Amino acid sequence: MRKIVINGGHKLSGIIPISGAKNSAVALLPASILCDEETTIYNVPDISDKNALIEILKLLKVEITQQDSEININPHNLENTVISEQYSTKLRASYYFMGALLGKEKSVTISFPGGCDIGQRKIDLHLKGFESLGATIKEINGEYHIEANELKGCDIYLDIASVGATINIMLASTKAKGITHIYNAAKEPEIVNVATFLNNMGAKVSGAGTSVITIEGVKYLHKAMIEVIPDRIEAGTYLILGAMLGENLTISNIIEEHLAALISKMKEMQIPLINKSNKIQISSSKNYKTINITTLPYPGFPTDLAQPMTVLLTQCQGISILDETLYTNRMGHIVYLKNMGAKITIKNQSAIIEGPTNLYGTTVKASDLRAGASLILAGLIAKGTTTILNIEHILRGYEKIIEKLQNVGADIKIIEE
Repeated sequence: MRKIVINGGHKLSGIIPISGAKNSAVALLPASILCDEETTIYNVPDISDKNALIEILKLLKVEITQQDSEININPHNLENTVISEQYSTKLRASYYFMGALLGKEKSVTISFPGGCDIGQRKIDLHLKGFESLGATIKEINGEYHIEANELKGCDIYLDIASVGATINIMLASTKAKGITHIYNAAKEPEIVNVATFLNNMGAKVSGAGTSVITIEGVKYLHKAMIEVIPDRIEAGTYLILGAMLGENLTISNIIEEHLAALISKMKEMQIPLINKSNKIQISSSKNYKTINITTLPYPGFPTDLAQPMTVLLTQCQGISILDETLYTNRMGHIVYLKNMGAKITIKNQSAIIEGPTNLYGTTVKASDLRAGASLILAGLIAKGTTTILNIEHILRGYEKIIEKLQNVGADIKIIEE
């Protein structure tokens, strides 16, 4: 068993470089098999989700060449085999092979995807989109059999602006006959990244980043490359940490526009930020103002930063309220923060946080990826030693998190037992 051990209270200074976005990379890798030639993806983060997707690509007999953060994908010998639960349950993003294989091969058989347990995460919108394009779907013992004689473009209206459904329908319709419109599409930067990759191959995708995406089907996709955008959630996590422990801490390789909602809230809290070209310098201060936060789809405040933000709110003067509107089970970290000394009350999907409070090290458990990140932040500001279990959740989404934090002065390490 591996665990993270942290001795808290150390100021952090230096530079933390931001890696490629997890939420882009996990869609770009499956998207690559739509191509009829080779593709290259740059700036791929070295996280366990990437490794799980590469296992699936190899299962499909796709040729993979890796060199540092560069991955070359050659699907010439692709075999459309069953993606069993052994592979699919390792991560949520395995479902992107639904759209990619349906678009490429007109059929796919895959077990229900895995991922963090953060509440109901149905894939109904994905399946309805595939059916609208002309696919038939059979679900047998948790295994989906999806096939189509022909995919035809159509108008698809999403009940909610789902990132996964938007990308999956975009993948499936890239080679469909005719024109597809996705209405109420999600607007996240990662969707734009995927659309750019498809267009680099010769696809005809327009409107990505808006609420209406149009895809005109093409028959052939040629050789292409793409660079994974910087991870806005990783950047936000370290900015939040810098507000508590930073001493001229610099977060580099960011796209500031992607962090606008967080930066706006930090300014509201009167956190001092120095913005430079593709980087932000941050130092900790005292007497931060309390705020209220409601998580919303992009460009609203990201749900993935709500849990790390909870830790910062324990250090503010007064009462803050954080409302989670997107997932029903994103409070798994609260019980551990309370064990560390935080004063937090849960009411439905809201956290009422009273501060400032001192946190004290103890043994905690990561219930999901972002909960794990929040516990690392808590351990770093706590007095004494914090031990985090279930760290595999954390390693799914943060590249070299231990090394990056050690390099700026954190006393943190992984222990193997």
